[in-house]
Amino acid sequence: MNIVQESLALNKPLSEAYLNDFSSVEQLYQYDAMAEASWRERLNWLQESEHLRIPRKQLVERLREYNRAHNPHEAVAASLDTLEKPGTVVIVGGQQSGLFSGPLLVIYKAVTIIKAAQQASQQLDHPVVPVFWIAGEDHDWDEVNHTYVLSPELSVTRVRIARETEQRLPVSLNPIASEEWEQAISELEQLLPETEFRPGLMELLRQVTEGVASLSDAFAKLMGSWFGKYGLVLLDSADPVLRELEAPVFERMIDDNDRLGAAYRAAADLCQTLGYQMQADVAEDGANLFYIHDSERLLLFKHHGRFSDRKGKVSFTADELKAELKEHPERFSNNVLTRPLMQDSLLPVLGTVLGTGEIAYWALTGSAFKAFGLRMPLLLNRESFTVIEGTLHKHMDKYNLSWNDVSNPEVFGQKREAWLAEQDGLHLDDRFEQIKQTFTELYDPLIEQLGDIQAGLIKLGTANREKIVEQMEYLRGRAKDALSKANSAGLRHFDRIEFSLFPQHKPQERVYNVFYYLNRYGSSWIDNLLGIPYDITGKHRIIYL
Repeated sequence: MNIVQESLALNKPLSEAYLNDFSSVEQLYQYDAMAEASWRERLNWLQESEHLRIPRKQLVERLREYNRAHNPHEAVAASLDTLEKPGTVVIVGGQQSGLFSGPLLVIYKAVTIIKAAQQASQQLDHPVVPVFWIAGEDHDWDEVNHTYVLSPELSVTRVRIARETEQRLPVSLNPIASEEWEQAISELEQLLPETEFRPGLMELLRQVTEGVASLSDAFAKLMGSWFGKYGLVLLDSADPVLRELEAPVFERMIDDNDRLGAAYRAAADLCQTLGYQMQADVAEDGANLFYIHDSERLLLFKHHGRFSDRKGKVSFTADELKAELKEHPERFSNNVLTRPLMQDSLLPVLGTVLGTGEIAYWALTGSAFKAFGLRMPLLLNRESFTVIEGTLHKHMDKYNLSWNDVSNPEVFGQKREAWLAEQDGLHLDDRFEQIKQTFTELYDPLIEQLGDIQAGLIKLGTANREKIVEQMEYLRGRAKDALSKANSAGLRHFDRIEFSLFPQHKPQERVYNVFYYLNRYGSSWIDNLLGIPYDITGKHRIIYL
């Protein structure tokens, strides 16, 4: 395994500024994670602000129960024993619970959380526990119910658990039948080439899904099987018992709703003043809370002192909403802007691992943290990788393709066409253009002369010329198709490079599932990721296998 740093466009100007020019955006954030002093400053503040968070022992007691059921590793139990001790802090990061763990970036986020916690603990000489926040309260089923692998036929193929009707329940509450699990596992098995590792991987999937009713529970068991030995603590944001602990925080969000709303809007205005586009919606009347009603997760807005959804299905005064919270805390959940506040109200967060898009939208929460009596934690960029297998690397060398060539779709397409043109010993395009030009130069004067015989012959001759040229173009197309078929092996190499590294014109880590690589290299492949030195900048790196 060889690791090389290569650029990959972020397309997130605000994140780029945070990572590379913090002083230009420090009004939007709290700490510069690249400054060593920020780490000690944040740690000191956490020691002084224990009273602002949910009681540590109650939280750890629930996390023990949850992890015993889904992540029962002795290293996790040790992490929770450490977390229970006053003063212990965490590095946390979260993601939706995708099918079979979702895209590779989920694995990279977990790896980053573990490595960042290890480094922070050494740097500060202080206990730091890694925590993965499973976003089970999210309700976008179509966003998490599938995953992709590259089939042997070079097709970017989706494995999916579909629903006939739109589901707006939190993912953790959306039931999956045993036959649905088996169908999805069987589809994945058929798409993966037969290797020595495939039987064990399929057995692992059948174990983690046996008797499991939700995507989030299967996700937790799978993540635990890979990362439990590193002490990674798992938390499901839709856990109803955890929701009971969070009730006082939701009550504060209701009481301070106007102040929080104003803070989000002020941050949005500041972002725009600094020249950045907002990365999340900040509605003028948004309450930034969800309420579950009749199996539907409804986003609440505030009008004339009442909390209601856009369709008018529910409507509460603040007191009525708090009474509902007291009776049914499991019906409440955060939106993208209040989740960071809930995270810091639960956990002593030293730093949170985010993708570049998340770093951008967290800029909208800076003022809200202050309005809530909290401070935004250190924001750590998730590590980013592209995996290039040995055969793929050989193909790139054979066709003289650099990373910059492959990562630029326009350049890659030009390289492909240039290579194919080199295989054209007849110079088809030049020859056909020359023949067309010669033909029209000879034929056009004759058409004009035919008009002296009969005017209608000009129109007929013109149509005749166009048909002949059309037939020439048809022959050229057939000839080029034949050329492509004659060089299909080389073009297939180009396809493999493109589909392996930028499927659907996206970075590999945002599309493909980890099981493709585990099937090739075994489960130690994930362990090897933990051996790659941690880079706090999160700059993109290539893993040459």
